[in-house]
Amino acid sequence: MTIAFIGIDMKIVPAGAFKTNCLAIMDEVKAKRETVVITKHGEPVAKLVPVNSGKDEIFGFFAGRGRVKGDIISPALSEEERGNLR
Repeated sequence: MTIAFIGIDMKIVPAGAFKTNCLAIMDEVKAKRETVVITKHGEPVAKLVPVNSGKDEIFGFFAGRGRVKGDIISPALSEEERGNLR
């Protein structure tokens, strides 16, 4: 199996080697918390990254970063301003 190191926490694995050693590579990513880039004909096509054991980083990403200004309940336009839009 040919694995090239491209950074401190990242490896490059050809697709054929990944297919042959998929479970072992997944175990290594989990144990060492390293990212693996999977290539096809030398071109990167996928990235295998360790899962954060804490909370998912997408949920709550914007929490506390916005605020409500003005009335969010009332219609934006009055009946007269809307006219015949329906």
